[in-house]
Formats: sequence, structure tokens, C-alpha cells
Amino acid sequence: MSTTSLTHVAANTYAAANSFVRSTGTAALTQTRAYTRAHTRVTALAASAATAGVLGTAGFAVGAAPWAQALDNVGHVAQGDGRVAVGQSGAFAFAPITGSKTAGGTTELDALHSAATSSHSTTVALGKHAATVTAPKAPAAQPYVGKHAAAAATTTKAAAAKAAAVKAAAAKSAAARVSAAKEAAAKAAAAKAAAAKPYLIYDSVQPGSLPAGEAAAVYATGAYATQPNTVASHHTVLWIDTQATDPGANVLDVEPGDATPQAAAQWVKQRLTSQPHSIAVVYTMRAEWQQVKDNVATLPGWMQSKVRYWIADPTGVNHVVPGSSATQWYWGSSYDITTANPDFQQ
Repeated sequence: MSTTSLTHVAANTYAAANSFVRSTGTAALTQTRAYTRAHTRVTALAASAATAGVLGTAGFAVGAAPWAQALDNVGHVAQGDGRVAVGQSGAFAFAPITGSKTAGGTTELDALHSAATSSHSTTVALGKHAATVTAPKAPAAQPYVGKHAAAAATTTKAAAAKAAAVKAAAAKSAAARVSAAKEAAAKAAAAKAAAAKPYLIYDSVQPGSLPAGEAAAVYATGAYATQPNTVASHHTVLWIDTQATDPGANVLDVEPGDATPQAAAQWVKQRLTSQPHSIAVVYTMRAEWQQVKDNVATLPGWMQSKVRYWIADPTGVNHVVPGSSATQWYWGSSYDITTANPDFQQ
């Protein structure tokens, strides 16, 4: 190998070898200089690298191309005939690097060269010590978030907010409906409770004399028949048939001069046949009540269950005769008064 080649070897190995030789101490440096004087074909820097291999007393990092190239160059020089003149007669000065075997059967120099040129972290044996070769790690890639992704995120948030608002509105509407239903149920219960109490009915042959707004009873047939407009101010009106000719009326009047007890059964049958879901009310005196009941008893059971008895018992005291649904307990010059139980028209 020419002097120019050796100079090139020295230039490539300087950066890696110089630091290591200095760190190994004066003895290594002295040996390097001695070798240089004895072997002019290897530069001082290359000899330093060889001497470092001879010492084998410290681990060093192999991770740069110049150091790997230096080891390679020194190996080629050593494999010529460069022998050490100081204290190593008959032995290659580079034997510790070029000839020593690693655990895997390769030379230390081969191991170093392989580690230096590898892209992975590698541990090789150098004498008694180990050298770790670590390649730098590439920075982790960062996810890219572009304007479209940001816009999509904004849209998603807006949609979630809108859905939450719709859900809240639906819940509020449902709560309002529940509240309204409860209020309606409470009103219905109150009305039912009020209807469950006995109430007063006013009847007269002179509709104009009846107390305004109260439940009233007037005549549909006979001498005192009236028209609907005469009782328009009353919320409840019962129509009385005195001749057993109008099954559309609510009440049949059974007393002397009006319908007979025998006609009562026929009238009840006609009314309930035409209006099976209605009630048939029979007004009568206490003296004729049993005859009326005997005639009604000839009707089917379901018809009998729909008959209500309104009994005249003018004691002047508010009461309801047992077994009846209503009792006319007051007779006056303008109107009569009756107390009716809640089931009177049900």
C-alpha cells in the first residue's frame, strides 16, 4: 500500500481513534508512538487504533462510519507484514483486533465493522468488555389534522348539541303532557266526587218559576207540556211523560189521573228497547209503588236493573225513602223539591 493510501487511512480514522487513545491513558499513547517509529507504513493515528485493540481494557461505541472505516483500513495494513518492534517480536500488533475471535466465531474487527455498518443496536465483544452500537431513532410521526377534520369535528359537536336540545324539548313536552293529564284527572275526580253526593231537583208546572241554574224537571206530555227553550238556563233537565206515550222522555209519571201501574212495565220496555244503555225512571206515590214494582218484575232482568224509582213523600224534611233513588219531600206553590242519590240517572 502506498504512502498516499496510508495518509487517507489516517485522515479517516483520526476523528474516532484520537478520542479513544487519549481516554485509555499514557501507556497506550506511548505504545502507539513506539509502534509508529518502528513501522513507518502505518501512521500514528492508525497505530493508535491498533494499540487500542491490543489493550482491550475498555468498551467503546461503534456508531460512526469513520471509526468503522478506520478499523477496516488498519486491518488491511496489519495483514501486510507490519510487526511491532517494541515488546511484540514475532507477533502482529493488530492481532487483538484482527485475530481475536468473538463468541460467534468472527474476529473482533469483523464484529466491529459489522456493528458500525448496521442500522440496529448491536453488542459485540471486545476483549473483556462490550461495545453497544445504537442507531438514532427516527422521530415519531405526528397525525395530521387538516381543516376538513376540524370542520367535521365542529359539525359533530353542533349535531350533538342540537340532538341534546331536541331531547330536552321532548322531555319538557312529555312532562307538560303528564302534568295536563294529571290536572284533567284531578278535575274529573273532583267532578265525580261532587256527583257522588245527593243533589236537589226542582220541578214545576211553571218552568219560569224554577231557580236558575239548578237541576230541573218539566213535562213533555199532558196539560203542562213545555218547550226546551223555557229551561235553557238549567244544566240538567228531566222530561216527564204523563201518558205513557213518549218513551223518549226520561220519566213516567204514575199516579191517579196519569199513567197506570200496568202501563209502567210497557213504557219501561219500549224505552229500554230503543235506548238499551239508558235509565228508565218511574215516578209514583208510596201507595202505588208496590203495584208498579210487581208489573216491572215481569220484564227481563237486565231491564229491571235499569229501572230507578222516584217516590213522592212530601214530609217537608229532606230525605230519601229507602229503596228509592230519589224522593220528592217538598210540595210548594211554585215548585217542588226532590233529593236524588248519585245513581238516580246512572
